Amino acid sequence: MYNSDLISKNGLSVPASIKDIGNSEYNGLVSVVDPMGSTTAWLMVQALISEYDEGGTAEVLKNIYKNAGPHLELSGSGPIKKIRSGEVAVGFGLRHQAVRDKKKGLPVDFVDPVEGNFALTESVAVINKGKKTNPLAMEIAKCIIENSRKDIIKDYPVVLYEGESVEEENRATNSRVFSQPLTTELLKAHQQLSESVK
Repeated sequence: MYNSDLISKNGLSVPASIKDIGNSEYNGLVSVVDPMGSTTAWLMVQALISEYDEGGTAEVLKNIYKNAGPHLELSGSGPIKKIRSGEVAVGFGLRHQAVRDKKKGLPVDFVDPVEGNFALTESVAVINKGKKTNPLAMEIAKCIIENSRKDIIKDYPVVLYEGESVEEENRATNSRVFSQPLTTELLKAHQQLSESVK
């Protein structure tokens, strides 16, 4: 995502990839999320590893973090706030945040990066604990899926269930799925990779 006014004012090119925001022209003008603080950053790491493998990702992250400096955020909404305010020119965050700001007429725009658009999904599960199972647990899970989903998809516009749809502007043009199951162990490994290049 990027601030179109700052891009124009500073004569910067619009990045076409996540890797591009590590280019020296963006030094001090980047905001990204730290994987130690938010899973939004994990999406960035997944995209980079899928495209450049772990060794290439380490080099790309090193350049991005150098450009971000004090704008390495612990909150997933940090980059969009700094882009929105004009504090930085480019960054990485959740696509729908930039779509929403652009729709409001703010100088915010976005690209679907060549590395792809990745998404995390939330799950609801009921664990069978035999006689200790709460009989209302399945009803609560069903209620969340049937009654809350219509509101959740407004904030996180990713289609999960048959029959769902989102507005055209919220459809990423380069959606991808990470090649491995997303486990806590994998998250920790990706966090360690990130930490190793700071």
